[in-house]
Amino acid sequence: MTFAKRDIGALLADICEEAAELILPLWMSGLKVHTKSDNSPVTEADRRAELLILERLETHFPGMHVISEEDASEFGTPDAVGRHFFLVDPVDGTKAFVRGDPNFTVNIALIEGDQPVAGAVNAPATGETWFTAGGGAMKRTKGGAAQVIQARNWPDKAAIALVSHTMSEETLKALQDRYEFHDRQAMDSSIKFCRIAEGVADIYPRHGPTMEWDIAAGHAVLVAAGGRIEGEDGSRIVYGKADKGFRNGWFVARGRA
Repeated sequence: MTFAKRDIGALLADICEEAAELILPLWMSGLKVHTKSDNSPVTEADRRAELLILERLETHFPGMHVISEEDASEFGTPDAVGRHFFLVDPVDGTKAFVRGDPNFTVNIALIEGDQPVAGAVNAPATGETWFTAGGGAMKRTKGGAAQVIQARNWPDKAAIALVSHTMSEETLKALQDRYEFHDRQAMDSSIKFCRIAEGVADIYPRHGPTMEWDIAAGHAVLVAAGGRIEGEDGSRIVYGKADKGFRNGWFVARGRA
């Protein structure tokens, strides 16, 4: 049985939620912020969550290759990967985490070939978890039952774009002219994919750098919910780009057509 045929989204969701239990007490706790070699922030929350996730993945999938953000930052990315591997971002949106914003997430995705075939995203601050399941996508909130989610069709004259907090008005205007959305909301992290997947937003244009572990889990959830993600020129977004250090080009995530 191949990994693509294993419905492991719920298991990945469980692991994300367990990591969230470690992270949440550290949120808004005055935690010391360190600076990585690329000038991005890292905290003890990132490190603790990553260690737990790596331990759980090794327990359930012994010997599987895992590429995780903090490990990659410290030791570098591999020169090659096999057909199956995990991508992990223990805290996506560390800047949001540090400033007390609730839009930070825990992310795990399984890649087969060059595509994410299973994934889970948890938002520790709100207790929400989105994950792939049975060929579709689900959402559960802490203490509640999981519900099926679906991306929505583009709403006439009411489309909502999710954008970065730091985006200039000039850039926002250019994006609005290009993609013809009607409103916008600023938020960080992979939660943007999940909001589109659950049908409360419509487009996330990313004209800037990301890493594969930033987007893989959200990509899996969005596609499972009926949405899509593509390069600026309409090309497929692919994973396992070892020759590029696992960096992504520009992309646009959308709901249904």
